[in-house]
Amino acid sequence: MLSFAREMRLLSLGIVVLAVSACATVKNPSPTDPLESFNRPVDSFNQMVDRVALKPVAQGYNAVVPEEIRGCVTNFFANLDDIASSLNNLLQLKPKRALTDMCRVVLNSTVGLLGLVDVATQFGIERTNEDFGQTLGYWGVGSGPYLVVPFLGPSSVRDLPARFVDSQVDPLSNHEPVDERLVATAVDAVDTRARLIPATDLVDRVALDKYSFVRDAFLARRASQVRDGKPDPVDREFDQADSDSTSNEPAAAPATAK
Repeated sequence: MLSFAREMRLLSLGIVVLAVSACATVKNPSPTDPLESFNRPVDSFNQMVDRVALKPVAQGYNAVVPEEIRGCVTNFFANLDDIASSLNNLLQLKPKRALTDMCRVVLNSTVGLLGLVDVATQFGIERTNEDFGQTLGYWGVGSGPYLVVPFLGPSSVRDLPARFVDSQVDPLSNHEPVDERLVATAVDAVDTRARLIPATDLVDRVALDKYSFVRDAFLARRASQVRDGKPDPVDREFDQADSDSTSNEPAAAPATAK
């Protein structure tokens, strides 16, 4: 009988073979998405897994687990994420934001009962949500092509390895015993999927091409996160140029009385 790890390796290999064999199936691929022939089969696989397994489990989770308990689960994992966020703010030379995240961790881990209660937000200390992909982007590393990862979903050539870096500072990544770590990872995945149900249901209703819709939304959101929500300088330059060209147009001649 194959071990679980070997089964997963074979499954991943099968997905890659499927994607490679489909390289010629995308007609007129977008020049901004050079990996589209790889991404679409993987995206279809991920949607199948979600439809058959993950979404039904998440729906059951929402139906069975009280909202208050679900909120505690979300807070617990978000508190762990604040650790990596604080370190990434330091790497981006943002000491005030790093201190904010660390204050959140200390406050929520103590007064907030190991992060189950988000006391920090109640006190007005907001989460900054930084990750290593954003850190690389802050220092000028481009996102690279859009990339859909088996089981993990939307990412990019820059963000995928960055996720591994962030995982190294996650207390759960080295937690022992392993079975407890796997259970915690599964709970985190189900809780995250449960919170995304309204958004994904909306995409299913409005998107003519779900793959393109998610791709464009993901890339736009990641670019905004790298800029900390500030406007895109390219858009501002375009708007300024458009405003200047409009102001230089000659004024309309006054109408003459008949």
